[in-house]
This record gives sequence, C-alpha cells and structure tokens, in this order.
Amino acid sequence: MDNLTPRKIVEELDKYIIGQRNAKKAVAIAMRNRWRRQRLSPDMKDEVLPKNIIMIGPTGVGKTEIARRLSRLANAPFVKVEASKFTEVGYVGRDVESMIRDLTEISAGMVKTEHVEKVQEKAKSLAEDRLLDLLLPPLRSTRGTGAGTGTDEEEREKHKDTRERLRDQLREGKLDNRYVDIEVREKMVPFGVVSNVGLEDLEINLKEMLGNFLPEKSKRRKVKVPEALVILTEEEASKLIDMEKVTRELIERVEQSGIVFIDEIDKIASRGHAHGPDVSREGVQRDLLPIVEGTTVTTKHGPVKTDHILFIAAGAFHMSKPSDLIPELQGRFPIRVELDPLGKDEFIRILTEPYNALIKQYTALLFTEEVVIEFTDDSVDEIAHIAAHVNEKTENIGARRLHTVLEKLLEDISFEAPEKKNGNLTIDKNYVKEKLSEIVKDEDLSRYIL
Repeated sequence: MDNLTPRKIVEELDKYIIGQRNAKKAVAIAMRNRWRRQRLSPDMKDEVLPKNIIMIGPTGVGKTEIARRLSRLANAPFVKVEASKFTEVGYVGRDVESMIRDLTEISAGMVKTEHVEKVQEKAKSLAEDRLLDLLLPPLRSTRGTGAGTGTDEEEREKHKDTRERLRDQLREGKLDNRYVDIEVREKMVPFGVVSNVGLEDLEINLKEMLGNFLPEKSKRRKVKVPEALVILTEEEASKLIDMEKVTRELIERVEQSGIVFIDEIDKIASRGHAHGPDVSREGVQRDLLPIVEGTTVTTKHGPVKTDHILFIAAGAFHMSKPSDLIPELQGRFPIRVELDPLGKDEFIRILTEPYNALIKQYTALLFTEEVVIEFTDDSVDEIAHIAAHVNEKTENIGARRLHTVLEKLLEDISFEAPEKKNGNLTIDKNYVKEKLSEIVKDEDLSRYIL
C-alpha cells in the first residue's frame, strides 16, 4: 500500500476502466487517506473517519468495476450489496447488518488462505508422512512379546528404504492410481436444524454455533492417492494455524480496510411521502444509518465495529436525486461523483484498450478451439456504433450493451468453432452489418435480441 499513491491507483484503474477520471480520482484519494490514517497517533487515528462516496451515473458506466478493482489493489475485504434487497426491520427481507457479516466472511476467507499458504510446505510434508503410513504401515515393536528387545535393526533399515522409495514414487506421481482408506472428520448436525432455518441472515450461523457442542463423527473413505494428499494436507494445515490469531486479524482487516459497495441506493430514496412504499424505503435508510455512522455488529467471528469501514454507494438517480435521501444519511456520504454516460468513442476504447478488453476475451476463447479471429478497425467502429445506437433507441445499459452485441455477432462462429479446427476468420464492417443490421433496423426485435 505504501507505493499506491493516488496517481498510481488511477493508473491501475485505467488499465481496466475507460474514462471516469473524476470517480477514479475520488476513490484514489479515499484509499490513500486510509493509508495516511494508519500513520497517525492512536488518539488522532480514532477521530479520522472514512470519506464515504456516492457515485451517480447510469448503469454500465463502471461504478461497480471501480470499487471492485480498488479492493483488489488494496487487498481489502470487499462486498457488493444491492440496497433494494434490504427491507426495514420487521418486514420480510435482508437485514442491513448482513452486509457486515458477509464482509467478515470474505475477510475470513482471505486471512485463512494467507495463513494456510505460510504453513503449506510443512502441512504437505506432514500429510506425506501420514499417507506413507497408510501405504506402508509402521513396523510393530516386538518388545514384550518374547521375540527380543525390539524390532530387528536390519528389518528397520529395510522398512526405511522401502518407505523412501515409496516417497519418491509418490512425488513422481507413480502412485496416483492407487487407492487408500482415510478417515474424514465431520460434525454431526441434527437433521433439519440448519436446513429448516430458512433465514440466511440469522444473527449467528446456527451450524457453526452448534458445531462446538456436537460430537465429531469419523467417516472412512476410499480415495485415490492425489485426493488423499489434498485432504490430509488441509487437515494438517488447519492444525498448524493459530485460529485465534486468524480471528483477530480478520476482524481487524474488516474494521480498518473493509469496503462495502452499496448499489442501487437510489431505489431506497423516498420522495417525501409518508405512506406507501416510501415508508419502508425510509425505514431501510434509518436502519442503514447506524451501520454507516459506526456501530458494532455481531458476527460468528466476534463483534465488528463499522466506524472505519469505507462505504461506496452508487445509483442512477433517474427517478430520484441524492437530496431525496434522509439528511443524516446524506451527511455520511460527503464525496459525490457524477460518472459520464458512455458513447461510441468510449465503446471503441472499451473493446480494444483494457487488459480485459472484450475483443481480447472473445479472441482468446475461440483460440482454445484453434479458431483464429481477427477484428478489423472498421468492424470495431461498427460494433461500437451499433451498441451506442441501440442504447439510444432502447434502454441505455452502458457498456453492458457491448456484451449482447458481440454475443449475437459471434453466435454462429462460437457454435461451429469445434468443427472449424485451424480456421482463420477476419471480421470486417460488412460481416457486422450482415449479422446485425436487420436486427438494429427493427426496433421491436432489437429490444428482445440486443
């Protein structure tokens, strides 16, 4: 994070997202402020609150992608939620605190993976020894049986040599087709306890809570050697990991680095009416307020404080405006950024420039079938023109329109690709027009197909 200056963050985002300079700049500054806060004195650190952001712009212009790429850059726990899925407490629907529990689960996965990687070599070595014990059981001592004072030295050496030969064969993959019996431990959860709960956002995961009090059952399985090695490595890794340390670390990462992206926040903006659905919308906002302001949420890993989690909200605000949100919630999102709608010029760049450009993706996918496709400049121009035109005539879904246009354009090629081994195909403007012009002309048809 030390090297991630605001300028470098924007440069990294530029690799995947076209345009939207203002939005990139705002999130880059917010991200750098988190790094700056960590270097303050403890007293001052607690006083500096995150500068939450509202992104305003139509669908498909890059709002979600900016937040997602930002979290990957910072290696921070990130969760995307849709505000329209939440309902006020007392109604059927998701509880707003569930977003923090989801974020905590993502953090748990990240931290546990990191700790497993640190002990992976040792875990694999221990698993290898356990597997060799299954393939070649240890010699029994003859002590106390009247056959001498212990296992014969020569027999022990012979056993050791055989074991090392087996180890070499194991590492070379020569034992991959052999089967072994292993014991797998699993918790005995009473039938129906979890499956009948039905509420995905129960305060504490019931299965986890009951797991500490329920007996473990050992189940014998016959598996091939490679699978056995994976299972035993996982078991050994879990024994080597300090779970208390993992829990402390995952909670700290959520509290200090977590990012919650709340999409469709405009859907819970009320328009000043005190009846009908607006009552529930305002209720969701009031439930959301303490989470954004800073509260403690109970999770199965322990209490999580939300004071320093960064919240990025986004919405199209076609039918409402940010000022329709309750004043208290507005005040918790001090940074507002308007994203630009995308047109033909941006579409041309989206198709060709980013690391994950759509044309690069489709070319790579078809190359797996030994089919080489090449797009001419005029074909790219025509695809962008059609996508922009359809957005104007029907619903504007931004860059997502490029996916639908390309899918329709390459439908026949994708279908026939397995039979066209070593085939080369150049897609030019005429090919694009031939495939799509009729659909584009018929507005009703384009609504359904594109």
